[in-house]
Amino acid sequence: MIAADQPEGDRRLVRVRIASDGRGFVLGDSQTPMVPWGFNFDRLDDGRLLEDFWESEWPLVESAFAEMKRLGANVVRIHLQTGAFLDSPTRVRESSLKQLRRLIELAERERLYLNLTGLGCYHREAVPAWFDELDEQQRWAAQAVFWRAVAVVGRSSPAVFCYNLMNEPVVPGGDQKRTDWLGGGFGGKHFVQFISLDRGGRPRPEIARGWIATLVDAIREVDTETLVTVGLVDWSLDGPGLTSGFIPDQIAERLDFLAVHLYPERGKVDEALQKLERFAKVGKPVVIEETFPLRCDIDEFADFLVRSRSSASGWFGFYWGVTVEEYREREPSVGRAMMLGWLDLFRTARPPVD
Repeated sequence: MIAADQPEGDRRLVRVRIASDGRGFVLGDSQTPMVPWGFNFDRLDDGRLLEDFWESEWPLVESAFAEMKRLGANVVRIHLQTGAFLDSPTRVRESSLKQLRRLIELAERERLYLNLTGLGCYHREAVPAWFDELDEQQRWAAQAVFWRAVAVVGRSSPAVFCYNLMNEPVVPGGDQKRTDWLGGGFGGKHFVQFISLDRGGRPRPEIARGWIATLVDAIREVDTETLVTVGLVDWSLDGPGLTSGFIPDQIAERLDFLAVHLYPERGKVDEALQKLERFAKVGKPVVIEETFPLRCDIDEFADFLVRSRSSASGWFGFYWGVTVEEYREREPSVGRAMMLGWLDLFRTARPPVD
């Protein structure tokens, strides 16, 4: 059996749980291993986010899911945006919840598990003004409203692999109060988000733990089964220099597994693997939730994927709605060659189940 495949006679998805040894995942109450192997479907090739087209161009979503399945994925990471779901600190947009139900039903049909990552503020212009005007506790309360509503939709489906509280949250590190909830942009998008503007003398991990507890409590009010994690930058590890404040061994208690974003650099594959090992020492399963040959060549990246198997229990790359065949037909570019190399590798590098 390879990764999360089930016998052909049973087409139903089974809820994913943590293995009894705490090192990976299994299907339901069995000891059948489940190895997440899939994609971040965070945007289209033209930069549009899911909520920009999932109502008006639903066939694009269907074709993307079918293609990811054809490529060999068993899980897809979806990035839900705050502004698409919250109309006020206490009111959730029903039309977005309806589309989320539709997405989950599509995943069930395609037999793809979902990593539902929430609270995105990737496009600054789409973040509601009222949301940025909230203070820390008010913002956390609104975020809890988001997660409680999403969990009500997701709780009945075994297709929901996990809830990821936020992509790359950060606690401010200095004593000076911040004025902006968003981190620096990358390609016109803001993937890093601060959970506080002012430490107020509090230890950074204490703030992170409080925020995690607030959101996990909201989820557990309505869903006691689905796994919960949070998307950690690799500079979350404690040490000198830039850190996120989400020190893995100090914030992991309420999380079911750790999700790390790790992009190996040219000539530094060993360094990336050492970082991964430090996350694994926490004692919970570790999923490499974002990775890509962005800073190294494809051969180094292939080596990284193979060698990371000793510490990681799952992997997510990227898919942006363009097929391998379509990339080959387009005008060559560095970016397209990079993505084509990745998709070709994805089809052959899927880890076996011991």
